[in-house]
Amino acid sequence: MKAIVQEITEKYNLQNAVFQRDNMAFVEVEKKFAIDLVTFLKDYHQFSHFVMMSCVDWIEDGQFQLLYLLHNPALKVDIGIKTYLNRTEPVMQSAHHLWKQIWTYQREIKEAFGIDFPGSPNVDENFVLEGWTEIPHMRRDFDTAAYSEKTYFPREGRFTHDPATYMREKLYPNQPVTAKKNTNE
Repeated sequence: MKAIVQEITEKYNLQNAVFQRDNMAFVEVEKKFAIDLVTFLKDYHQFSHFVMMSCVDWIEDGQFQLLYLLHNPALKVDIGIKTYLNRTEPVMQSAHHLWKQIWTYQREIKEAFGIDFPGSPNVDENFVLEGWTEIPHMRRDFDTAAYSEKTYFPREGRFTHDPATYMREKLYPNQPVTAKKNTNE
């Protein structure tokens, strides 16, 4: 695994490489080289199994992080390819030509985060949220509380309880509830 990471570090000028375990590494690559690196690992290092694709919203840095996780069944090793996109114009080259199931991940990420994957099959169709008109719901600047208050009406008979106090009352109804001392003082 270390030899593979060394080779791709030199070939793709990787920005960061971290070994999570002996059989798992994560590397960071510039956006323009990400799909080429994934293709290289599939074609030349037998990372034939696409495990998953995910996204993280680093709102403080103004970036999205995409992660492609690949597996080499012969060597029993995994590698994660991380790349970063600007939040203001999030567009990434599609990788659906490498594994057929990638289009599903890309479609979900487009709906949830607003990242476009031009040319990916059905990328512009609704995935789960039919008729959604708000900003993408997994972006950290989406206010779920404000959306819920605006969209759903309050229903009579609903109560909110402090979970710790409520469980003590339910589990130990005959014991008096005492206030916990604030340890942050």
